[in-house]
Order: sequence, then C-alpha cells, then structure tokens
Amino acid sequence: MAKRPVDLDRLWVRPGTKAGLSSRDPADTHGINRSGAEKALERQIEDLVRLQHVLYAERRRSVLLVLQGLDAAGKDSVIKHVMRGLNPQGTHVTAFGKPSGEELDHDYLWRCVRALPRRGSVGVFNRSYYEEVLVVRVHPEILADEGLPPEAGGDGIWDRRFEQMRSFERHLAENGTAVVKVHLQISREKQRERFLARLNDPAKVWKFRLEDVRERAFWDDYQHAYEEAVSATSTDYAPWYVVPADHKWFARLAVAQILVETLDALPLAYPQVPEDELPRLEQARVELEAEERYSTGASSAASRMTSSSSKLP
Repeated sequence: MAKRPVDLDRLWVRPGTKAGLSSRDPADTHGINRSGAEKALERQIEDLVRLQHVLYAERRRSVLLVLQGLDAAGKDSVIKHVMRGLNPQGTHVTAFGKPSGEELDHDYLWRCVRALPRRGSVGVFNRSYYEEVLVVRVHPEILADEGLPPEAGGDGIWDRRFEQMRSFERHLAENGTAVVKVHLQISREKQRERFLARLNDPAKVWKFRLEDVRERAFWDDYQHAYEEAVSATSTDYAPWYVVPADHKWFARLAVAQILVETLDALPLAYPQVPEDELPRLEQARVELEAEERYSTGASSAASRMTSSSSKLP
C-alpha cells in the first residue's frame, strides 16, 4: 500500500467525542503542497484500483462512502477525481436531492436502502439520509411534508434519528458493508468564492442556484446541525472524518486515502478454486498450450509454402 500522506487520525472523529468543527481549519493541508498531493493521489488511486479488484472478485463485502458537505464543498469534484480509476461495473454513485412524492410516502431511510451497493461494489452517496438531521433540522417546516404520524415527531426527534442511523449503520456493518462517512468542511469565504466562480464561468453557471445563496443566512445553524450529527453518529463501525475542503486537491487526496485504508482493513481475498477443479484447470492449460503450438506450427508451414511458391518460374 502507498505511503500514508495524510494523518487521518487528525481528521477522524473518535466515537463519544465532539466533532469540534469550530476548532478545525478548513484550509489545513497538513503541510502538503498541491504538487505533492496530486502525485500522492495517483498512488492512492493505484491502491484503490487494486483493492477494488479483490473486493469485486470476492463478492462478499461492499463499501459505502457517505459524502456530506455544504453547497460548493466539492462533493462532485471528489467523486470525479477519486473514483475515476475504478471499474464502473463495481462502482455505484447516487446523488440525493429533494425527496420525490414516492420517497415521501416511505420512511426517510427507504430511498437510501434502495441505493446500497451490492456485494463486491463500492457505493458513494452524494448527500444521504443525514440530510434528515441537517437541512431538515435547519428547516423543521420540512417535517410537515414528510407525512409523519404525531408520535414520530415532536421533542427528541433528532436524538431518535441519531439512534436510528447508528442502528442502521451497525446493521450494514454486521452484514458486510463497511460504512465510512466524510464531512467536507468548507469555510464561508471559500464558499462565496466558489459561488462567484460559478456565476462567472459559462461552463459552471448551470450549477448555480439562488437558493444556495439564501441558505448562507443559516450558516451558523448548519454548523450546529453538523456538529451535533457528526458527534452523535461517529462510531467504530461507521466512523466520521472531517476533511478540510477549502483546497480541493487536498480533499481529493484525503478521501482517496480514507477509501484505501477502509478497503485495506477488510479481510479481502481472491476466491479460492476448489481442489476438485484443479485437474480440470490443468487439462485446460494443456489444451490451450497445445493449441498454441499447433497454431505456431501451422503458421510456420504456411510461411514455408509461400516462400517456396515465390521461387517457382
């Protein structure tokens, strides 16, 4: 495995501790410069490709990466750059937006359950069920549209949802899905800069939404919601990492390394061929090698005949 360029212990939120978002620097790059980060990212992607190949071949486990972050935190960028080397057959990315009418007719986990990665796959959630304790907490009026029975709402709803999420992730972990969660932490000033860049770039202006700017008025509320959610749901079986995201190149490297170390910690192994199959495999090898010798011999004979024909008067 490639050298650990990022000290992930500094990003990991230890279970039972506070996330401490206010004391974390969104511009921290751990002393790594952009050139070094980009080179290290290539090495991490090589490891990621190798580990995914074993995961796909084994087909007993899966990995779920949950990406959360405010608008313009770089979620799409991380997915584009980190996942680019993976086999598409073993990779599935799902972006969750505003729930549809059908999704609102079910509990809030339903639409995410349907998108879980199958065995042998790496799944990525671009936003997730955590929106239910983030944007819904900042805008509690959204609850009125969820059709909840009275006893499901009211006082204590956020703590109950934290417990439901911990139980859900424990269930996934106990059934072979390794869950790892990343909060891309962006500063308010960097978000402003990226919004302006979108407005001034014809290739990016389509991504801009007026609602994103209006949400900046709730910045402190979102920080509180993230602090509470990350602190309450970081566990040994589904840890949270708070990744500084003011520099996209650092965020990409950190997330790639988190994925690599998550996969590397799994007891992955290529499937073993049953012993009673070995004689048949050996026979197949003999036949294929004989076929090669026959083809080579036939080709040589044809070449000699062509050569002889060319000498005829």
